[in-house]
Amino acid sequence: MPAPSASPPRPWRALVARLPATRWRRAVLARRVIAGALVVTAVGLALRPAADPGVPVVVAVHDLPAGTTLAAADVAVRSWPQGLVPGGVAAAPSDVTGRVLAGPARAGEPLTDLRLVGPALAVVATGRADAVSVPVRLADPGVAGLLTPGSLVDVVTPGATADEAVVLASAAAVTAVLPAENGPVAGAAKGRLVLVALPPAQATRLAAASLTQQVAITLRPSTG
Repeated sequence: MPAPSASPPRPWRALVARLPATRWRRAVLARRVIAGALVVTAVGLALRPAADPGVPVVVAVHDLPAGTTLAAADVAVRSWPQGLVPGGVAAAPSDVTGRVLAGPARAGEPLTDLRLVGPALAVVATGRADAVSVPVRLADPGVAGLLTPGSLVDVVTPGATADEAVVLASAAAVTAVLPAENGPVAGAAKGRLVLVALPPAQATRLAAASLTQQVAITLRPSTG
């Protein structure tokens, strides 16, 4: 039975076999092993994903209640992986200092434009690009306590008779319920401020009427 043919020698083995001294063969083989290891290392480094340098994100440093006017001591900048950064997030404390928090925030929570009272929140609350926010002062704290951001309300004022009411704004979206204030205002106790988002025409009418008339809020049933 014929003996199986030997596989042809690899080129580098043939080269080593021609070397006259065993010591030279070992040296050549060692250099080849080192060179191969360096190539593998270089390829591994090239294919390794670059380290994420992180993105600056403004977060709350402690739990904050709704209606808080943010101060520099309330926030800090943290580095977040780029893939986890939410849209509309503040990147510097100056972006949020002096702004009012629409809802409560937990310590470590990133502060985005939708967590703060402002145009972006009004647009999202109503689904209208032209929406604006209007402050409504409520004398009855019990009514304010029933409201939460996202509630839909009608804003009314007394009419010519006791049985008649004038609707100043319909289906207004509550964006923030600010904390109760203490102290007199023109001889009367301060009521709580509620911010509602409305189309511009209704917002103008409500803002003008609230300067001279008492206003009240009626809650609409939830559609959720």
